[in-house]
Amino acid sequence: MTDAAAKPWPAMSIAQAHALLTQPGSPFEMETLTIRGVQTRVWKNAPPTLRAVVEIGRGQGDKIFLVHEDERVSFEAFHRAVAKLARRLAAEGVVKGDRVAIIMRNVPEWPVAFYAAASLGAIVTPLNAWWTGAELQYGLSDSGSKIAIVDGERYDRIAELVPDCPALETVFVTRAPNLAYSERLRPLEDVLGTPETWSDLEDLPIPDVDLGPEDDATIFYTSGTTGNPKGALGTQRNINSNIMAAGCAGARVFLRRGEAPPAPDPDAPQRSILLSVPFFHATGCFAILNPTLFSGGKIVMMRRWDPVRAFELIEREKITAAGGVPTIAWQLIEHPLRKNYDLSSLESVSYGGAPSAPELVRLIRETFPKSAPGNGWGMTETSATATTHSAEDYEHRPDSCGPAVPVTDLKIMNLEGAQELPIGQVGELWCKGPQVVKGYWHKPEATAATFVDGWVKTGDLARLDDEGFCFIIDRAKDMLIRGGENIYCIEVENVLYDHPAVMDAALVGIPHKTLGEEPGAVVTLKPGAHATEQELREFVGQRLAAFKVPVRIIFWPETLPRNANGKIIKSDLRKLFTDAPAAA
Repeated sequence: MTDAAAKPWPAMSIAQAHALLTQPGSPFEMETLTIRGVQTRVWKNAPPTLRAVVEIGRGQGDKIFLVHEDERVSFEAFHRAVAKLARRLAAEGVVKGDRVAIIMRNVPEWPVAFYAAASLGAIVTPLNAWWTGAELQYGLSDSGSKIAIVDGERYDRIAELVPDCPALETVFVTRAPNLAYSERLRPLEDVLGTPETWSDLEDLPIPDVDLGPEDDATIFYTSGTTGNPKGALGTQRNINSNIMAAGCAGARVFLRRGEAPPAPDPDAPQRSILLSVPFFHATGCFAILNPTLFSGGKIVMMRRWDPVRAFELIEREKITAAGGVPTIAWQLIEHPLRKNYDLSSLESVSYGGAPSAPELVRLIRETFPKSAPGNGWGMTETSATATTHSAEDYEHRPDSCGPAVPVTDLKIMNLEGAQELPIGQVGELWCKGPQVVKGYWHKPEATAATFVDGWVKTGDLARLDDEGFCFIIDRAKDMLIRGGENIYCIEVENVLYDHPAVMDAALVGIPHKTLGEEPGAVVTLKPGAHATEQELREFVGQRLAAFKVPVRIIFWPETLPRNANGKIIKSDLRKLFTDAPAAA
């Protein structure tokens, strides 16, 4: 192809790029299958099961796969640990369809437990490591987990509640050397040793279990803000669809430039990612862990986010990809100590889970010249990736989350779900594809209300443009209605993000006797920056209609509270306006 500089942007439409990438004989070839009665486009060459991904990853040999503090685990050592634990779980009576819970922060034992259970055909049930003991008990009981694999800190939360989980037979605990063990409570180290010794484990095969793409694989609990979380039941195909989506998205960037995607180079430096999101979230597990194991990349884990520690690790490990949520990207750019570190290895700074200012896209390019900005959209019910957006496409449409991946369909429906809306109109986003989960675990009514003929009703308000780029406007349930006028929170938040002093922003509803509700904002300022409430209100008022201007703005001294998905917990922020005195 000709040099991209000689062509106008883009050199190829999204439809043309996808057609070329997915044509017969290509690595990203598609085929149509009937899945649960629904005609569905799927990736023809996706690994059929998670066990297959483990075996493919083993081919990387002594190359490093996991880094945690001073612990370094090779692909070969990882495979040996997975096989050893899988055989132990089988000896404990775990069979296909049993639930195995994982309750840990990000440590090397987490992915070992995940793949060991999944390779047996068990339904892996990662629970939120931030949950309280009672919430963890709910997850264990609701899933009916037979085995739990936990770290010491999480076990302390559930110790007194284990007797109230009738299906739970055995708990393996790791990183708890002083715990008093029993027949039901066992140290995981007795099975695996420590990560430093996994390479010395005996080379044993993973038990042979009959598995296929449509077999149940995971239960990931949603981050619902009302009622108990619902367990999204995912299949082996759901999860592995992310592998192909990631590779296809990277190749699409080159075609849009008018360049041929580069051929795989076995001598190229290893790609590596700084992991700042939890494995127990769909992004961390499905969009990062699984594709990285498949492709031979390196995952560098952080115990908790700290920008200076991130700089140290990027320099030490030659990290090529970092991100998580927009606030992390801002901190990588704005931190005063950034220039003390060599961050030239970065090739991608990407994020999701929250809106970001268009300015951030430009600053990523300016600050890290070799690095492409990226974002995307997905949810637990879509097993992470449904749209992808990066490089020049993102720079040209910084307020979009990108087009759907080739196997995925998006449509905009009216809020009653009775009519598809035309291009450009705002309605509820519906999504269909091989990554959409089967439904909710043991909740048929909730499943019927959310999943319709292969489509998942996302609850997001969105619009599509004429090339298929998706623009998330707001959560349907979070949209404010002030005296009959709709206010899309993301629209106001994006304006606040445009202010040079604002690093983080969220709009919430303040109850009002006659108007129903009014907009209130909570913002975090960038380090060393200053702005007043009146200044920010005037800034919004110059750009949006008066009824959209926040009636009050509260300044928050740190990153806004987020759940494990990276989404701002607006229920916590609403309380600030009822607890704080009214602004003058």
